[in-house]
Amino acid sequence: MYNTYLTIIVPALISMAVTYFSCNFLISYFYGAGIVGEDRNKGKAVKLASSGGIAVAFGMLAGILTYTFGGSFVFVPTLPVLDLMAAALSIVLISFVGFLDDVNVKSQRVKSTDIMDIREGLKQWQKPILTVIGALPLMAINAGVSVVAIPLIGSIDFGLLYPLVIIPLAVVFVSNAFNLLGGFDGLQSGTGLVASLGLVIYSFFYSNSMGLLLSVLLFAALVAFYPFNKYRARILPGDSFTYCVGGALVVIMVMGHEEAFGFVIFIPWIIEFFLHLRRKFKVSDLGIRQSDGTFKAPYGKSIYSLTHIMMNIQRMREEEVANFLIALEACFVVLAFALKALGLL
Repeated sequence: MYNTYLTIIVPALISMAVTYFSCNFLISYFYGAGIVGEDRNKGKAVKLASSGGIAVAFGMLAGILTYTFGGSFVFVPTLPVLDLMAAALSIVLISFVGFLDDVNVKSQRVKSTDIMDIREGLKQWQKPILTVIGALPLMAINAGVSVVAIPLIGSIDFGLLYPLVIIPLAVVFVSNAFNLLGGFDGLQSGTGLVASLGLVIYSFFYSNSMGLLLSVLLFAALVAFYPFNKYRARILPGDSFTYCVGGALVVIMVMGHEEAFGFVIFIPWIIEFFLHLRRKFKVSDLGIRQSDGTFKAPYGKSIYSLTHIMMNIQRMREEEVANFLIALEACFVVLAFALKALGLL
């Protein structure tokens, strides 16, 4: 009991602290270095430090290393160091790909997706190719178990297809799909926070110690990051954040054997993927700001994002759009637990 649960507390606190202090440092450092993005939801475009995901990646890495250090000098570790290092390397590599996307900032606005933006980023076709890098450490150690429980279908043994095909496809899809739903303060960090909390609870009751440790570290890092990114954000998440969190979610699902539960809680992003696909991903989630501070849908009644649905229901303020979608993700977490209780996961 001591090694399984109580030793997770210190790494979680370290993850939270490192993320918090990293955010404070990166806000000024990135702004001075020109690694910025535009917040166009405040009436006039405001430049903010971007790539806040680096702070989350630092936090998770510090938590993993703290647990590994404790296992080497303080107690006998219950989790294999090789798996921990593979998880850490996977998260760092995919965060680095996102950082490459964030640093491509232009002095003048260029066409990006369906809007003019100072951040050009990677080309659309480059992103799925480069995010495969995040899957390599998991493939190298043959992570996870090839028998996967698929909701409403049953368990299927994928054999070698699991590490060599399923894992890289999952990393590419989840990291890129998580990147699609955003544009409003607190939206990406808030939905990620709820999803990670769901994984913490699921891991505690149904999964293994590896899933619990990694999900707790992700949750702790996001708890520290969210205050910096909620409405009136001081730092933008950037693609380093979406790729980091998306990659971390896959790592947790694979190493914690939580694929079925993870699939259900990820449904909002799956829906977002297909909505964006309708317009070949040339879509802006942002609304058209009105004089009273509310937003209306940018494409009228045409729906290409979950944010468009929210703004079509009624004109909403920025924080309301984010809060409604965070609540939607919470509903899918509850649904996943309900399906588990009914024996359908």
